[in-house]
Amino acid sequence: MFSDPGANIAKLGVTDGMRIVDFGAGSGFYSIEAAKKVGASGHIYAVDVQKNLLGRLRSMALAQGLKNIEVIWGNVEKIGGSKLKDGIADRAIVSNILFEIGKMDDFALEIKRVVKPGGKVMVVEWDQASHMPKEALVPKAKAETTFEKCGFKLEQSFSAGASHYGLIFART
Repeated sequence: MFSDPGANIAKLGVTDGMRIVDFGAGSGFYSIEAAKKVGASGHIYAVDVQKNLLGRLRSMALAQGLKNIEVIWGNVEKIGGSKLKDGIADRAIVSNILFEIGKMDDFALEIKRVVKPGGKVMVVEWDQASHMPKEALVPKAKAETTFEKCGFKLEQSFSAGASHYGLIFART
């Protein structure tokens, strides 16, 4: 069983009107759930490097009547690569992408750049129980260390599904 985006987003403290960035949005399951939670006055920035996935996400959102998702083609591994303004987001979502990131520090610093002080970041990543090759996994301790040294404070650790760990960080 994979993670449940709705249940995990509930831990992030999302409210009506918030601005949320989904870094590495991929298939968009988290973007769609977040868009429902923030309502028409909120905004979701779905950033990914794969244009075909962003096109699919845009179509899926429109089919569900969600007009508050903006898809952005960008490189989240590079500072400034998301193309978003500094401090634009109340929350950020990082789901199933750490194992693909080469420069974890730059990735965490890009998230810090776009999340306003006091904002929160949810990291959901594959754990040891997953189908992923063990050498590809990013252990929870490494994710914690990376985000903490880049200006975040761990607030919560949780089980994000049978094959995932979850972490909530606050931006300092």
